[in-house]
Amino acid sequence: MIGNGYGNSSFLATHGILARSVSGGGVDPDAQAFITAAAITNPTQQAAINTLVVDLKGYSIWTKMEALYPMVGGTSSTHKFNLKNPLDTDAAFRMTFHGGVTHSSNGITFATNGYADTKYLPSANSTTSNISGGAYSRTNLTADYALLGAVDSGFNGLLISPKIAAGNTYYGANNYIVDGNGNFVTDTRGLFHVNRDSLTVSRIYRNGSSLTSTTPTISVAPAFSVYFGARNNSGTGQAYFNGNLAFAFLGDSLNSTEATNLYTAVQAFQTTLGRNV
Repeated sequence: MIGNGYGNSSFLATHGILARSVSGGGVDPDAQAFITAAAITNPTQQAAINTLVVDLKGYSIWTKMEALYPMVGGTSSTHKFNLKNPLDTDAAFRMTFHGGVTHSSNGITFATNGYADTKYLPSANSTTSNISGGAYSRTNLTADYALLGAVDSGFNGLLISPKIAAGNTYYGANNYIVDGNGNFVTDTRGLFHVNRDSLTVSRIYRNGSSLTSTTPTISVAPAFSVYFGARNNSGTGQAYFNGNLAFAFLGDSLNSTEATNLYTAVQAFQTTLGRNV
C-alpha cells in the first residue's frame, strides 16, 4: 500500500480504499474507477495501477489511448476491463475470452484456440493513418502466431507476429501485412507495438525502440474486431499464441518519444508487480 500517514494500510485495502501517493497527491480518479470496477483489493496492484495512470498522463499518452488492459487481479472478471473506460460493455472495449485461456497474477495465458476479443473495430475507431496497438509478452516463442490481429480477406489490417517459424516478423498498422525483411527479433518477450506514423509509414517497436518500418502500398482499417492472443481474419480466429500476455493496448499513433515513454511506464508497472521481463 502506498504510504499515506493514516495508519493501518491493511484496513484501507480491506475496505477498498487506495491510500494517497508518497508525493501527497490524491488517487487519480481514472485509476480509482478501474480499481472499483474490477474490484482490485491487493494494495500493490492498486498502487501499480495508480502509478501507471499518473505516468501515462504525465507523458501525455493517456489521451491517445482507446483501450488499456493492465491484466491485474488474476481472474477473467478482473482481466477483462479496459482501464480507459472500465464499463462491462462491448462499447467500452471490455474483453471477452474464448477457447483455451487461463488467468493468474502474471496476466493471461493462451492455449489452443484461445483469444481475447476486444470489440475494437479499426474501421470505426481509427483511421488508416492514425492507429497503434501492442502487447507485453512474457513468453519467448518462435512459432506461427499473432500477439494481436484484425485483418480482412486481403490480409490488410493490424497485426503483430513477432517471430514466425521461418524466423521472420510480420506486422501491420492498417496496411497490407508486411514481412519485416529479416530475422532481426532474437527474443519475443517484452512490449511489442505497431504504429502508423503517417499515411506513408508503418512501424514496429520492441521495448520502445523501432525495429523496422515500411511504406504502405495499401491502407485499410478492417471492419473486424481486434483479438489479443490470435489474429481475427475476417471473423475467424487464426495464429493462436501459446503464451502469456501481461498488458495490452489500442489507440492513436505515437511518436518515437511517446513509444519510449510508454515502454518506460509499462515496464515500471510490470516491475512493481514482479512480472517484468
